[in-house]
Amino acid sequence: QVQLVESGGGLVQPGGSLKLSCAASGRTFSTTSMGWFRQAPGKEREFVAAISWSSGITAYADSVKGRFTISRNIPKNTVYLQMNSLQPEDTAVYYCAADPTSWPPRVYDYWGQGTQVTVSS
Repeated sequence: QVQLVESGGGLVQPGGSLKLSCAASGRTFSTTSMGWFRQAPGKEREFVAAISWSSGITAYADSVKGRFTISRNIPKNTVYLQMNSLQPEDTAVYYCAADPTSWPPRVYDYWGQGTQVTVSS
């Protein structure tokens, strides 16, 4: 009953920026935590960032801290990931996810289909 749709991925040169969006829909949408994950070919899916829906408190993986910013627009049911100073190692499919019950997030019950981010010169 909750659908998540990512957008904003694409090809960018090293040092560039992208902003991803994740639009949530469903009956009486509500959640506790939203997160971003990524998965590169041949690698495990890894946590990128999370945000408390109500308070806006955030958490980041060390690999992206200081470069990426997660935010949300509550009236639009949308979560964003601003990515700056992108490097080739950031290349991956980026997924958004929702944990409806917990902050900090524990179990992400809903996942988007992903959007490709490619960082290459």
